[in-house]
Amino acid sequence: MDDLLTFLHARYEADAHTYADVAYRFGGDALLDSHLPMLDLVDMLVREYEAMDPSDARFPGLGHAVRVLAQSHADHPGYREEWRP
Repeated sequence: MDDLLTFLHARYEADAHTYADVAYRFGGDALLDSHLPMLDLVDMLVREYEAMDPSDARFPGLGHAVRVLAQSHADHPGYREEWRP
């Protein structure tokens, strides 16, 4: 699971960098209809999963949610089939 979390952090960083470049080039209004808020929420869930005690009753469900969210990057060369929920 650590590899999946590292992968998701890297995707978040790459996407955030892309959005920052768009805002720099075209102004902040270009991001009004973007997926940037969703990226922040995904990153928040990943960080919460990392910090959560495995004995927490929510741990398995959040782990499943992280795997489901990672599927949006299934076409990325670094994505592994074993990460599918």
